[in-house]
Amino acid sequence: MKILLIEDEKKVSAFIKKGLEGEYYTVDTAFNGKDGLEIALKFNFDLIILDVMLPFLDGITVTKEIRKAKVTTPILLLTVKNSVKDKVEGLDAGADDYLTKPFAFEELIARVRALFRRKENIPSPTLSIADLIVDQQQHKVKRGEKEIILTPKEYAILEYLLINKNNVVSRTKLVEHVYAYNFDTGTNVIDVYINKLRNKIDFESDSPLIHTIRGVGYTIKELEN
Repeated sequence: MKILLIEDEKKVSAFIKKGLEGEYYTVDTAFNGKDGLEIALKFNFDLIILDVMLPFLDGITVTKEIRKAKVTTPILLLTVKNSVKDKVEGLDAGADDYLTKPFAFEELIARVRALFRRKENIPSPTLSIADLIVDQQQHKVKRGEKEIILTPKEYAILEYLLINKNNVVSRTKLVEHVYAYNFDTGTNVIDVYINKLRNKIDFESDSPLIHTIRGVGYTIKELEN
């Protein structure tokens, strides 16, 4: 899952980014409302975490502009303002949730998970195909009875393929999902990670799940016997 974090306090931003990446999320950052709005409108994200007090454009204005552009990405507002009036203003602007600073990181993660489940309309945090199971909450992967240890990037690619299972996902889409918005989409790094995933998931199985669609990208699906 890919998150845009718009937070002008760089120490706070670095802390949140590190924590989210430790939970296997991909995080892009912006340090003012103007840049954050531009990135939010230009690229696709699964969630936007947005500070209210920002330079150039405040978080409420950014939220309104995002919604005016018909972007439906969930927005979680962060702010030191804790009055009911302030919360109502943020929610009325189009935000989906509101978290007051200072906050426990565990609460932030819980709210992020809840927003992802609401966005995908998923009652359970589990993705699966055949005997492959991914627990999105615990970030655990199993094939059959075997637990598979993945790096954050491997996990992010596998999760995205499973969310789009039986459909072809282009290399460009995968790069955009697991790397920063300004990452070079012409690199072959995705092919390298796909090979690593195959070695971990399909190597000992008679039923490979990850397949290359030549000239297009990859898909995860069961092949008919």
